[in-house]
Amino acid sequence: MVTRKFWIERINRAWKGRSVIWLSGVRRAGKTFLCQSLPKVEYFDCELPRVRRMMEDSQSFLDGLHGRKVILDEIHRLINPSEILKIASDHYPDIKIIATGSSTLGASTKFRDTLTGRKVELWLTPMISQDMSDFSKDDLTHRFQQGGLPPFFLAKRIPESDFQEWMDAYWAKDIQELFRLERRHSFMKFAEMLFAQSGGIFEANRFARPCEVSRTTISNYLSILEATFVVHIIRPYSARRSTEIVSAPKVYAFDTGFVCYYRGWSELRREDKGYLWEHFVLNEMQANLQTRRVLYWRDKRGHEVDFVLTIRQNTPIAIECKFSQSEFDAKNIISFRRQYPDGENFVVASDVNRPFSCKYGVVTVKFVNLKDLIVSLRERFK
Repeated sequence: MVTRKFWIERINRAWKGRSVIWLSGVRRAGKTFLCQSLPKVEYFDCELPRVRRMMEDSQSFLDGLHGRKVILDEIHRLINPSEILKIASDHYPDIKIIATGSSTLGASTKFRDTLTGRKVELWLTPMISQDMSDFSKDDLTHRFQQGGLPPFFLAKRIPESDFQEWMDAYWAKDIQELFRLERRHSFMKFAEMLFAQSGGIFEANRFARPCEVSRTTISNYLSILEATFVVHIIRPYSARRSTEIVSAPKVYAFDTGFVCYYRGWSELRREDKGYLWEHFVLNEMQANLQTRRVLYWRDKRGHEVDFVLTIRQNTPIAIECKFSQSEFDAKNIISFRRQYPDGENFVVASDVNRPFSCKYGVVTVKFVNLKDLIVSLRERFK
């Protein structure tokens, strides 16, 4: 069994702060595998009726688990899943619990209590660089095409039929159980269009007609896709200047494999790799920083910075993603720094061996590889 060192370390660190961990992430991201790889755990699959019956009396169930590490997989299948976690946190602090689900904790009305102050949230993203090393497969092109869900990544060939099977299971098990939506065709059409246009500016009106629903319904669909980690909404960074884009978000698909599948890419050109590299960098930042607070910047003249992160009284860090360092043009960061002179500037490229800096007028830009970018960001976000 492969040990996913990064995530196991995160789990052990989280348990030092709270006895309950909410482990979320999309279907087949590896939540069950990760939990079962932990030593000396009691595993309960809440999809099984006999397991759900065991938990009908939460107190009696927990009484038999003192001092244990317990996995409650797919906990949203319980009638009142937050009840058992609240009782465990308040009255059984010696029991270490991981509860898994495919959405944010407050996404469904099933969770009557979001357990504020009682749990640590850990978001298992698609595979990051550390995972690729753990699986002894560091080929970025392979990761781009087959994606970061472990079963897809480890397949010998691109599992095209598996992408559609995943979508079918997502609708049947996540969407129907948590949200009970109608109009399957409209919802799935919308998701597929977002995957194919991943990274673009989102305008609800563009999707309403082809999906045969209202603009309001499209907005609701987008919220559900975000809550279940299937898309990421990247909002604009702005001081609301008249020259800036202040309201139009960008929407990224959760996984490069699904982007390739819905774009029909069986072979990747160099420009495709640059596009997918941006998605991979976003995934790496979200996993390591455990945040969705990633922004972008764009002005009305078309200058754009891929990602903006803020620390220390809103001081913005500008990040440009280039598959090769030679593709970088400083004009976008220069335009950004005319508006926001304070803050660091990074270009993250796959072919940078050692960090180095270049000056463009009064603007200094640091060129880094992905590993060094993450080290720098983690130091700043401690």
